[in-house]
Amino acid sequence: MRFDALELAIQLIRNLRPLVERLRTRNADAARQIRRAADSVPSNLAEGGKRLGRDRIHHFSVAAGSAEEVRTALRVAVAWGDITGDLSEAEVCGALEILDRIIANCWRLTH
Repeated sequence: MRFDALELAIQLIRNLRPLVERLRTRNADAARQIRRAADSVPSNLAEGGKRLGRDRIHHFSVAAGSAEEVRTALRVAVAWGDITGDLSEAEVCGALEILDRIIANCWRLTH
């Protein structure tokens, strides 16, 4: 059985990669923050998928928090003008859509 939230998180990493590479040239700290938070999403989803009880819910909750951190950091980078251009705008929108889906999946997993 496929774990949809985990597959979405892997897709998120693929979508973020060019954005983070571009952001690294303008704001290396923001790029590192996004990368760390994005790395946390699939890791916690995978670990939560193999845990039981409250520990399971904790990992799904951490994944949701990390996804929200990525979403906010992307929005801040756009607001600062660190990610610009038509292509970047489409990539950011795509990443934000995936993040919304991940956060919704995490909510379902924790409630």
